Order: sequence, then structure tokens, then C-alpha cells
Amino acid sequence: MLCFQYSPAAIEGALHDVGQLVIDKEIYHTASVFDTVNHSNEYFGHEGVNRWAQSAINIAMWDAWCKVLGKPVWKVLGTYCTKIPVYGSGGWLSYTPDELTDEVTSYVKRGFRAVKIKVGSSDWREDLDRLKLVRSTVGKNIGIMMDANQGMDVSSALQLAVAARELDIYWFEEPLLHTDFDGYQSLKQQAGISIAMGEREYSILPLRELLQRRAIDIWQPDILRIGGVETWLASAALAGSFHIPVLPHYYKEYDVPLLCTIPNGKGVESFDWVDSLIDFPLKIENGMALPNELPGWGFRFKDNKLTEIK
Repeated sequence: MLCFQYSPAAIEGALHDVGQLVIDKEIYHTASVFDTVNHSNEYFGHEGVNRWAQSAINIAMWDAWCKVLGKPVWKVLGTYCTKIPVYGSGGWLSYTPDELTDEVTSYVKRGFRAVKIKVGSSDWREDLDRLKLVRSTVGKNIGIMMDANQGMDVSSALQLAVAARELDIYWFEEPLLHTDFDGYQSLKQQAGISIAMGEREYSILPLRELLQRRAIDIWQPDILRIGGVETWLASAALAGSFHIPVLPHYYKEYDVPLLCTIPNGKGVESFDWVDSLIDFPLKIENGMALPNELPGWGFRFKDNKLTEIK
């Protein structure tokens, strides 16, 4: 879970409680277990740490079942493709100009064909300057995306989007608070840049609202927030029915196998943070991520990297 060490006791408790619900369940009963946990969580909430724990169990069950079958997840679910475009993510607002250019240059040297940087400064003109710096650094043939992490209002986001058009920005991610559906609709109609969001959602309902408003161009589900494999796939299918591509949030080790099973999977986000923690990191060649051929998700966490919660 990407939780930045927040409230480890709550996380441990949620995992324990969900774990008690799956004892003696067959590992291939992923969908029925999901419904059982949903019912049990009715009075405690279906968002936040409860959903994380529910998703973690779901992901683990899929891993175990596919390892019993001796097949990778993407082959069990049915394969559409075997290579996924990958982009380098980072570009934090705390970076100095040198740190920013060093990072995007490193991604390009490694074969990445697109990079994403953060925006949402107190003055959108500072964001524009950073985008111009990145464009001059990587050249015209590398895609650039910008991510505000909900840090802007409609006015500042629109001003930045319009000013950044000349830089050929691929998409503008999470410019607004994720519940501001009307704001996303307004921005989509005026920005002239593709609008992407989805990582904060704990169900498919927000996607339905956005699609009905024609308010987004790219759907970005987070597998641990949205509920695990089945819900991730259901959201991708709903997005596909509106011809919306899927470029999920953060968890490339799970997202690449799933993207290989859908027709509207268009790319995956890459951070290097997890690579040193697992035995078989994803292979990335010429800007494409390749699904692991090993059973399950294709990797295990290294024992010496795991810390037991006391």
C-alpha cells in the first residue's frame, strides 16, 4: 500500500479483520470474498484503509490462484497484448531546476518516451516555466504530462492549460479536487488539453459521473483504492464503452499484467521505488514494459526487505 507510513496500526487492524473473513475460503473465490468484505464493512465504510485491505487480499488471492495454475495473471485472464508503453514519473515541486532536468534526462536515456512532472505551484506561471524547462531538455519527440494532485482551482488550471498548449502537453492530471465533477466538465470543455484523473476513487461511480458529463479523456484507476482486480477491470470496461483509454496509477507490477488483458490500455506509470524490494522487477525495453512470465503477478517481495509490525 502506498500510505507513507500513515497510521500503521489502522492498516494492520484492517488487514487482520479482512483476513479473518477469508479463512477457509477457496483462493479462486475472489469475487464472492469481495462481496463478503463489502457487506462486513457497511457500518465502517468502503473507502480508505478498509478498501486498501480488501484490495490487498484480492490481489493476494489472484496471485495465489494463478501460482496454483502455474500461469501468470495476464494469461489466465486472457491476453490482448504483451507490451505496454511506460512513462517516467516524478518531477516533484520540491525539485531544483537541476534536479528536474537530471531526472527527465535520466528517463530519456533509459528509453522512456514520455515523462510526467508535478504542477500546482502558488503561481501557475512557475509551473509553466518548469514545463518549458522540461520541453527544452527532452526535445520535441518526448511526451510530457503534468499532474497537479488536486492542487488547483478551475481558473488557475485553465490558465495553465491554455498557456501550456504550445508545449504539446499530452495530458493534465488531477487538476482539481476529485469530487468537483462540474469543474472537470468545465475544464474539459475549455482547456484544449486531455484531462486525466481517477487515482483517488474507491468505486466506479465517480467514473460514471465523469463519463456522463464528458468530463475526462483518460481514466487512471488505482488498483488498491478501487477494489482489486475485478473492479479495476470493470472500470476499464466502462471507460472503454466511452472510448476512454486506461493509464492506471502507480502500481506497475500489477497494472502491466492487467493492461495486457484489455483493448484500451495505453500506458503505465513507472517509479523505481519498488524495484529493489522484489525479486523480479518488470523488464522495460525501448520504452515498453513487458509482463513477467512467472506465475501469479510474477514476483515476490524479498524476505530481507520485509519488516514485521510489532
